Amino acid sequence: MAITAAQVKQLREVTGAGMMDCKKALTETNGDMDAAIEVLRKKGQAKAEKKASRIAAEGICLIASNGDQEAAVVEVNSETDFVAQNEKFRTYVAKVADQALKTASADIEAFMAEPWIDDAAKSVKDALVDMIAVISEKLSIRRFEKVVAEDGCVVTYLHGKGRIAVIVDAKTAVVNDAVKEALTNIAMQVAAMNPKYVSVADVPEEYKEHEKEILLAQAVEENEKLPENKRKPQNIIEKMLIGRLNKELKQICLYDQVYVKAEDGKQTVAQYLQQVGKENGTEITIRRFVRFETGEGIEKKVENFAEEVMGQIKR
Repeated sequence: MAITAAQVKQLREVTGAGMMDCKKALTETNGDMDAAIEVLRKKGQAKAEKKASRIAAEGICLIASNGDQEAAVVEVNSETDFVAQNEKFRTYVAKVADQALKTASADIEAFMAEPWIDDAAKSVKDALVDMIAVISEKLSIRRFEKVVAEDGCVVTYLHGKGRIAVIVDAKTAVVNDAVKEALTNIAMQVAAMNPKYVSVADVPEEYKEHEKEILLAQAVEENEKLPENKRKPQNIIEKMLIGRLNKELKQICLYDQVYVKAEDGKQTVAQYLQQVGKENGTEITIRRFVRFETGEGIEKKVENFAEEVMGQIKR
């Protein structure tokens, strides 16, 4: 009996198993959908469906690179930190990073549809489903980003075995060990201090206006709490507002942050890069940086083991 693409698609949607596994199961059962589902379940390929509603907020971020000219970072999530430290899982994530390094896809949907790096007969999504069957947890390729150097180099930094991953893209006419070391220090700065932008010039006007509204509301409220004879006039409040906004921007802009290794505790990142550039006969400019932190922005399920035990007792 000839198996149609529609049948394979239907079985994939029901079980979450890989395309080739679905086709084999349907062929084995002469197109009987229910029997094919049973075949996949017995082989462990249909486990993904049962795990779809679980929260995968653990996992790791890993980086693959091609010298100092290109690098890619991926975040792959799991349900538990135990699995995140599993060598089989880490090996799989490293392959996903290699896939991202070679990809031309611009979004995660296109990336998931690509032929898998280890088996062109499967897609990246198929390989993920296969891995779910092996690991027996919900897994998710959440995001990826690829960075290619222009007139300079890229450096990478991995913190906490993959808890945080950073790529820094810099423009520099000189790429030597000293410059790379300085840029690695900057990548560590990004990991530790979590800046949002390279410089103030990169901060969107909408962000500034939004923050101004918040800071103004705070300043007005503080002013109204003061005794009437000590309240500040509107023009003074506005000057205070500008000062507070500038202070906030310095905290979120990489160049304006105090360099974490500064001996005097005052040198900014911009000043540090100027110093290193001067010592090596070049000008170092940070084009961009990418910072992935595992599970950031994902609402984690809070386990209450006491309630769980009590629930078991009451049954």
